[in-house]
Amino acid sequence: MKIIILGAGQVGANIAEHLAREQNDITVVDNSAETLRELRDRLDIRVVIGHASHPDVLEQANIEDADLLIAVTANDEVNMVACQIAYSLYRTPIKIARIRAPVFAHYKDKLFRNEHSPVDVIISPEQLVSEYIFSLIENPGALQVLDFAEGAIRLVAVKAYHGGPLVGRELRFMRQHMPNIDTRVAAIYRRGQAIMPEGHTVIEVDDEVFFIAARGDIRAVMSEMRRSEKPYKRIMIAGGGNIGLRLAKKIENRYSIKILELNAERCKELSEELDYSVILQGSASDQDLLLEENIEETDVFIAVTNDDEANIMASLLAKRLGAKKVMALINNPAYVDLIQGGEIDIAISPQQATVGSLLSHVRSGDMVNVHSLRRSAAEAIEVIAHGDENSSKVVGKTIEEVDLPEGVSIGAILRETENGKEVLIAHDSTVIKNEDHVIVFLVDKRHTKHIEKLFQVGFSFF
Repeated sequence: MKIIILGAGQVGANIAEHLAREQNDITVVDNSAETLRELRDRLDIRVVIGHASHPDVLEQANIEDADLLIAVTANDEVNMVACQIAYSLYRTPIKIARIRAPVFAHYKDKLFRNEHSPVDVIISPEQLVSEYIFSLIENPGALQVLDFAEGAIRLVAVKAYHGGPLVGRELRFMRQHMPNIDTRVAAIYRRGQAIMPEGHTVIEVDDEVFFIAARGDIRAVMSEMRRSEKPYKRIMIAGGGNIGLRLAKKIENRYSIKILELNAERCKELSEELDYSVILQGSASDQDLLLEENIEETDVFIAVTNDDEANIMASLLAKRLGAKKVMALINNPAYVDLIQGGEIDIAISPQQATVGSLLSHVRSGDMVNVHSLRRSAAEAIEVIAHGDENSSKVVGKTIEEVDLPEGVSIGAILRETENGKEVLIAHDSTVIKNEDHVIVFLVDKRHTKHIEKLFQVGFSFF
């Protein structure tokens, strides 16, 4: 696929790196020659220096032949204009724009249409991150929570702790513990290495366990791996930017929220936007302020400023002063592995969330969702099966009969029935039917192309 990426900042560079690995033809446009030179030195891509929304610059990037335009500059208006030009002058098939300002997203149904502002897909890293943090707050003890099938199915990662009923036992005993709940362990990561689970696999302390279950069964399954955690009540957010504000708006009517923000003018804006949250002007690294605000009674401390180092230091300080759990927003991918799992419980990568939301539009086959996992080494995919036994390599076959590469497993299926949507946890004897939403877990994302081909329909279907 020929893809043009506008903007070589953190989001654009990260997207370019992921898509280039998948043998796409990538061109990146940016005003900064130095940034582009650094990017070109480490990736097999083309670069064009210039203004992202100028037609002559887009022509240098060969917009006439592009299959996909991804506009992720720091300026919403530039991204929107670039999509407009790509549509009006070159009829680019798919146009994706990063839109940060909530006011644009509020009018997206009326505004982002071909006759007005032709943007096919809107991505907002801030919204994706705030929704991701919300899912972690909803599920105390989870390291990752990912939704599939419009939220009916969830993939959750937890760390196995001493005291969990299944810890130290084989997975085949899970059904005895929970006879009325169906779930499947998709993968286990032990000391950074992936283990494909089988019935005789024993869960060990500190294993990172990925399991799939219906949304309503998540808490019950989590309790098998670790001590149950009480629902959170008191949350402190360090940073009142777009992410902090979005998150507070989403949860302030259900939790006790305090926001720490250094900028006085921003504090005033936050107080006008929020109804129940307490706004505090000051530094999240101010020990006296944290103690004064009873940090030791805080269930979750969430650092979401735009400075990685500030987030790390504030989280470490909050944990030392008694916060029960701390999360830190980390833009630099190199930092994520260094800090997660120590004193900082969860490192949140906006790039990982953003890339996952884009991949479903790049991949072939009918992919509904793509979630990037384990610092993008692994993936979880929701793909729709089409066809019949003659035209499809999966429809009409049991899961045991499907030709899956090593390190790939099918975790669950969402099926439309006469009585509504039905969640089926995958077993060897489960038969895949036409229009099933199939959740696939890949320990190694290099097998993605195999899965794309596996779910493609043969010509006889047409």
